Amino acid sequence: MTFGEQPAYLRVASDLRQKIVSGSLPPHTRLPSQARIREEYGVSDTVALEARKVLMAEGLVEGRSGSGTYVREQPVPRRVARTGYRPGGGSTPFRQEQAEGGARGTWESSSEQTEASREVATRLGVEPGERVMCTRYVFRDAGEAMMLSTSWEPLAVTGRTPVMLPEEGPLGGCGVVERMAAIDIVVDNVVEEVGARPGLAEEIMALGGVPGHVVLVIERTYYASGRAVETADVVVPADRYRIAYHLPVR
Repeated sequence: MTFGEQPAYLRVASDLRQKIVSGSLPPHTRLPSQARIREEYGVSDTVALEARKVLMAEGLVEGRSGSGTYVREQPVPRRVARTGYRPGGGSTPFRQEQAEGGARGTWESSSEQTEASREVATRLGVEPGERVMCTRYVFRDAGEAMMLSTSWEPLAVTGRTPVMLPEEGPLGGCGVVERMAAIDIVVDNVVEEVGARPGLAEEIMALGGVPGHVVLVIERTYYASGRAVETADVVVPADRYRIAYHLPVR
């Protein structure tokens, strides 16, 4: 193979991808069979199969049991706004942004005490195994799961206080800043790092996606005088949403 030359299966996948993008193969159309691809492109069964696998991994096509492989209808990406803390909101950024956008946002949550993993402990600046409150959320827009979030708060900070359970008590449902302020902790900084990876099986199942699809992961940590008081992983399906940041100019 000469420099710059693509393997045959990638060339076939590229041509089929272009047909899908251009509309020559519209949504819900059956993808040419393996035999048809082999004949049309003059390639082996192995090459035809690998080309189909590429398109499936990219989420452009989906297999239907006993029927074949079909072009998927591609969603139009919607925006998930990240505007950070706004004083006086009395709620989390998600609730504020949903209200402003007129979206019909709902959420489910569950909390449990657990031990900090090595990764979570590093992010919180505590020892592995230290007790934390872990809260898992599923956020929905008009009934569709749009975002997952798992947060961890060190019980050394919130334990035996009215805000130990993020979604219960007098400040249940309020944001981290308001809850921490109620126990005389002033949050003065928040850091978010955005990355991408293949979705875990349980994430894809919860979000209604396709196995192997990429998700955006926002790793968020709130600090008070340099001490981490909460860290969270926010997971969003990359094919359906874009993360939009609104940052004030100072």
